[in-house]
Amino acid sequence: MAELAIEVRVTGQVQGVSFRYYTREEALSQGLRGWVRNLPDGSVAAWLQGDPDAVDQVRGWLLSGPPQARVIEVRVEPRTPDPALGEFEIRR
Repeated sequence: MAELAIEVRVTGQVQGVSFRYYTREEALSQGLRGWVRNLPDGSVAAWLQGDPDAVDQVRGWLLSGPPQARVIEVRVEPRTPDPALGEFEIRR
């Protein structure tokens, strides 16, 4: 099955609540590749790539995030899979 890649932007109370750490854990548990990072406007961006079912699983998790987070919106943009991506990482 072909890989699926999406880029997401999560807004709300998503910085200072370990959002990146938990996103990385969720992505790794699903075998995804990609990254997650904080943006200057207070939102979080992530690239999720891998098995389509696994990508959908993590995308669904992002709708609520970790217990301390208060997600307002998750915007999803389809992307072309990047063959150069390694293990899911937290970027600065």
